[in-house]
Amino acid sequence: MHRLLATLILAPALCVAEEPDMKLTMGHYVYSGGVGSNDINLRNTSALGNIWAGYYESRPRAEAQLRGGWDHTYNLSGLRLSPSVQAASMGFASFSAQAEVGDSWFVGTGLGRTNLRPYSNLNFDPNDSWMMSAGKREATGEVYYLQQVRDNRLNPDQRHLHAYYRTPLNNGDRVTIDLLYKTGLVADTQIHKWGLSASYDWTRYFVTLAYDPKVNFTTDNMFRTSAGFRF
Repeated sequence: MHRLLATLILAPALCVAEEPDMKLTMGHYVYSGGVGSNDINLRNTSALGNIWAGYYESRPRAEAQLRGGWDHTYNLSGLRLSPSVQAASMGFASFSAQAEVGDSWFVGTGLGRTNLRPYSNLNFDPNDSWMMSAGKREATGEVYYLQQVRDNRLNPDQRHLHAYYRTPLNNGDRVTIDLLYKTGLVADTQIHKWGLSASYDWTRYFVTLAYDPKVNFTTDNMFRTSAGFRF
């Protein structure tokens, strides 16, 4: 679990079946020009929350980083509060906190902060940011919402708008679609770009394919493939 904000957003409210305690995810990312990088992540879920550890490496870019973190959701009289902390090699540290209210219809807000030390951002949303979301959960298990993530520290022009949809299938599998619209300055040029992520979950296995233009507000476009299993 790499994401400071996006991993936690509404996660406890998706109303999916209870899952195994362990989750292993392997990711492969291809930048413009064919440069690739890899990531492996192991997460444990217990009464203490989610505890995870991961390793990211891009040999062509001479980048490598160990990382780990914790997050949990507390239900407080109708308010769902989700704090998280993260640390990584090269001295990186961060935290986030989110709050959500509502059952069928819901709204949420959150804030993330880092210490600005070197970090390969596999969250892909701005980490020093605030977020707002609103959506609906159906009795059938469908979930859809809009979410705005906006940098509020070094690059306040950088914004992500997510349109998210998740639905269970009759055989117990799940499909998740995340449509992304991003705006902000890249190399002194204002961009307006669309991205897309699609995931398919079986009982134990899952796979995600994504296209992210101007990833992390750089000049690179990125194709991402992630797959893994629960045990």
